Amino acid sequence: MPRASGPLAEALAHRAVLLDGGLSNQLAAQGCDLSGGLWSGRVLAERPDQVEAAHTAYARAGAEVLITASYQVGYEAFAAHGHDRAETTALLHRSVRLAARAAEAADHEVWVAASVGPYGAVLADGSEYRGRYGLGARELAAFHRPRIEALLAAGPDVLAVETIPDADEAEALLTVLAETGAPAWFSYTVAAGRTRAGGPLPEAFALAAASPQVIAVGVNCCDPADVLPALGAAAAVTTKPLLAYPNDGSVWNAATGTWHTPEAPAPWPLRAWRTAGARLVGGCCRIGPEHISALAAVLPDRRP
Repeated sequence: MPRASGPLAEALAHRAVLLDGGLSNQLAAQGCDLSGGLWSGRVLAERPDQVEAAHTAYARAGAEVLITASYQVGYEAFAAHGHDRAETTALLHRSVRLAARAAEAADHEVWVAASVGPYGAVLADGSEYRGRYGLGARELAAFHRPRIEALLAAGPDVLAVETIPDADEAEALLTVLAETGAPAWFSYTVAAGRTRAGGPLPEAFALAAASPQVIAVGVNCCDPADVLPALGAAAAVTTKPLLAYPNDGSVWNAATGTWHTPEAPAPWPLRAWRTAGARLVGGCCRIGPEHISALAAVLPDRRP
């Protein structure tokens, strides 16, 4: 069937839409090797069939949006591992194509969102959870621009600008988005009521709210307990649809390359998130197809 009958923004105007879950944890569950600095990008390069299988698992679980495996694909990082610019561009295109094939094989409408991860993601050292890289807006825009242009050339339905840790990087990304005119959602990673870099959330959300390219704003890759306060901060400065796709409450230790999981995972007050304005809902790291299937069964006002 066709991937989707209309823009994602139109669907969000009148109903909730279910996102997928964490791609890396599903790839690991399929037996893929994610070691090394390229993370899921390594699987994209070496085992594209496994990436498509992961997307398919989420579509079968009920996900209506598939996020591509491009989160950690950057020209500089891949050059350090022997990939030239043409090869990296081809991998960015591949990421969209694989998600599109899984979307087209689904038995329901599915949008493809091209993941645009933060600068810190390609460093593979946990910097996306800190921000403040010491780079200016011009340098950050120069980093993101060719990635975004390559992804858009592959024809996704929307850009998923995600896991943004601070307002400095947000400004650079919004500059590039304005140049392209492409639709995007914009998602910060947050902790304790602030951006990961420690900045105030209302100001961060206000930046995205002012962009005509941004179709939804919200948070991802955070503790579920941080979602509702962040949605409140976003709703105070924008009428755009909100989004929430947290992880399971685990904390990433970049030094050891491991997750530290809480003894008692925070509950997901889904109806409260919807009441606060969340229209795009799903999961991030360590949230698998079984979690998305459970969300599909209970997400209010989602299309059957």
